Amino acid sequence: MKASAFEFRMRYLIHLAIYLLGFFAPWNRLWHLDTGRSLWLPAVLSLSRTGVVTLTEASNLLLTLGILFAATGAWLRTWGAAYLSSAVVKDATMHGGVMVADGPYRHLRNPLYLGTWLHTWALALLMPASGAVFAIVLIGVEQLRLIGAEEAFLAAKLGRPYLDYKARVPALWPALRPQILRSGVHPAWPMAFVGEIYMWGVVVAFAAVGWRYNTELVTQGVLIALGASLVARAFIPRPAVPAGVAAAGSEPVV
Repeated sequence: MKASAFEFRMRYLIHLAIYLLGFFAPWNRLWHLDTGRSLWLPAVLSLSRTGVVTLTEASNLLLTLGILFAATGAWLRTWGAAYLSSAVVKDATMHGGVMVADGPYRHLRNPLYLGTWLHTWALALLMPASGAVFAIVLIGVEQLRLIGAEEAFLAAKLGRPYLDYKARVPALWPALRPQILRSGVHPAWPMAFVGEIYMWGVVVAFAAVGWRYNTELVTQGVLIALGASLVARAFIPRPAVPAGVAAAGSEPVV
């Protein structure tokens, strides 16, 4: 279950296509699976009908979850990019020169992939219910395919050191304590935040206007964050050739 080289190169467009389908849910024209424009309101109503929480409390709970998912995803991706370098994260090719075993890579092998999936759970609140399920499942499957391709590449490229690393560090469920010693890589935080400006923009969108419980406003914030990320890409340098670092989980979000 691993992605092809072409699929890895096209991962930006694949992710974008999945998210767009999730937001527009074109199948609703045929099957009418959803009654509203977003999952947020039906979820709030369902929670309030249990009698455990009020309508306002349910709304605040969903907003809090959205912020937590978005912020956790953004932090994991920024933490990983700081050690791996945004240039490598955003590159269209796989890298396998020197293994990175610092920062989040001491706790899990694929912080960027996990961050992307958690981010998807936040976006799912803005999608129709069927679109939310579609996006969460498809993005999850795509992450697993990309992990399979990248880890096979790293195993072939790095051999025994990577296999030993893989045996000690979990793939997606973070270990509370570091599982390996530091490798001496110094993080590049400023460029990592620039590279993940979209992710943080989504956090800001939920936190700034989510309290108005208007999913269209939050969605507009997401689009603004996407536009900012496209501008920010111009400031991210290309990785040096030959490639100098390697770590599982270099899949990016726009």
